[in-house]
Amino acid sequence: MTTPLYRSKRTPWNKGKLVGQKKPLKLREIWAIRIRLQIAQSHRELSLFNLAIDSKLRACDVVRLRVKNVAHGSEVQSRAMILQQKTQIPVRFELMEQTRQSVLHWITLSGSQSNDYLFPSRNDRLRHMSTRQYARIVKRWITTIGLDVSAYGTHSMRRTKLALIHKRTKNLKAVQLLLGHTKLEGTVRYLGIDVDDALEMAEQTEV
Repeated sequence: MTTPLYRSKRTPWNKGKLVGQKKPLKLREIWAIRIRLQIAQSHRELSLFNLAIDSKLRACDVVRLRVKNVAHGSEVQSRAMILQQKTQIPVRFELMEQTRQSVLHWITLSGSQSNDYLFPSRNDRLRHMSTRQYARIVKRWITTIGLDVSAYGTHSMRRTKLALIHKRTKNLKAVQLLLGHTKLEGTVRYLGIDVDDALEMAEQTEV
């Protein structure tokens, strides 16, 4: 007697979804989100948005940031460094003036101390915001400016400034250092550089 075969009725997680690399935001889209957060006086989300763009960190590293990672005393630093959770490789990042101002304002409003998480959980201040919660917030940002949410995600925040830097400078080595990648090949794949991009860069170099 043969054993009947049963097929799983579970729906694949990616059915009907766009998978692959998430798009970076364009400059006008960055400002569209930023202005909406400013008008809404959403100080927590404005500081999260600015810091996510400037830091170029993965979602798991953004949510784990502590006050002491970016601020000393009552001053937010212009540069910071953390150990990446995924690779255990240290990476440095810059905090621009508007990011420093929004982060300092949020720290002041929240009353956070040096060892506190910068973005604590709503339910337990001793725990950091979850990556799932962060993803929901990013989805809301994308929705408010009318973009297709399936094409964007938390990784869009990581890619945005890097894409702008590469577009302006074509400096792959700089992008590699900012990402904390050990191999340039990984940076090329990450940016999605194709043959046309490579030829354009070659054409700008006369020997």
